[in-house]
Amino acid sequence: MPTPPPSRARGGSLEDLRRANRRLILAHLVSDGPRSRAELSRATGLSATTVSSLVNEMLETGQIRETDRGRPHKGGSGRPPVLVELATPPGGVVGVDVGHGHVRVAAAGPTGDVLAEDVRRFDVDAEGPAALDVAAAMVRETLVGAGLDPDDVHGVGMCVAAPIDREDGVMRTILPRWRGVNPARELEQRLHAPVIVDNDANLGGLAEVRHGAARGHHDVVYVKLSGGIGAGLVLGGRVHRGATGMAGELGHVQVEENGDVCRCGNRGCLETRVSSHRLLAALQPAHDDDLTVARVLKLEEAGDADVRRVLAEAGAAVGRALADLTTSVDPSMIVLGGPLGRSPAVLDGVRGSIDRFAQPATAEAVQVTSGELHDRAEIMGAVTMAVAMVTAGD
Repeated sequence: MPTPPPSRARGGSLEDLRRANRRLILAHLVSDGPRSRAELSRATGLSATTVSSLVNEMLETGQIRETDRGRPHKGGSGRPPVLVELATPPGGVVGVDVGHGHVRVAAAGPTGDVLAEDVRRFDVDAEGPAALDVAAAMVRETLVGAGLDPDDVHGVGMCVAAPIDREDGVMRTILPRWRGVNPARELEQRLHAPVIVDNDANLGGLAEVRHGAARGHHDVVYVKLSGGIGAGLVLGGRVHRGATGMAGELGHVQVEENGDVCRCGNRGCLETRVSSHRLLAALQPAHDDDLTVARVLKLEEAGDADVRRVLAEAGAAVGRALADLTTSVDPSMIVLGGPLGRSPAVLDGVRGSIDRFAQPATAEAVQVTSGELHDRAEIMGAVTMAVAMVTAGD
């Protein structure tokens, strides 16, 4: 997962810089497994001297350890390089994905290898924090399936389908039953383990960068196209949340000054035109059976012209908003996630608008692709965040 060294991205004290570089090395060990010092230098962009110094520090503190699981140098001969790997205690971590209509949990080993997973349909929006009771019960059951003791859970990563205020950890949402809730604190009380929380688009983006379609890229925009529309920004290899935690609210970019009233209170937001609910409502009159997103995607695959047209128009609208963002942040890749992110018509619509409206050189350079992790992107991001919380405790 190549990422530029923090020293190129931002200033700060020497110790802040070394701390950021240690976390960068740990992130590569989390995502890529055991690596030699030379491989870490190439992957991070840090000098061999810097990597050697930081690796020695982390060996002394016990964060990493040397292993003899090396590989011969290219050509198959010679002494294998000495590798370093995470030195993690027994036990594991947990990921929790609380969506609008589901709860998904995963129990993983200390380096993020998923051992057991479960998902249940649940009206999260209507039930509010009661969904966390369901999540906690599912975690306990999943830990049993993974062969892990609850006392050996080092950390829990959770994603929610709403922005999280960076100052107080409270959800900023228009859903009455969730307004003002601190989900990390609530789940900690139920599980008696440290919990870290972020919104679903951020963690979907993190997962696609570490494990999916954007692996090897460090400036990425991840767009989740579902009941709402959100974007996760990974800039310089790190999730960018903004000053208040609200960065990436693409669905609430105004696209029609006098458009429909959005659930956020403004008029003409992108979400009022192209959320999955709006698209299903637009297509339903032409179909006798109740439509679902899965059914719409099957109709698209079968060549339904009306479905393809509506999806292409939705993609074009999303792409128009993304074109301005692309010109501003200059990503190397845009990844479309969520159920609608799998649609070829949506993908073509997004690509067409970016080619038309973004700055030409930027539009030519950016790749637009569907995500690889699909509905598991958010849970994988939650697990990855939990591992990072545990291993980068400094």
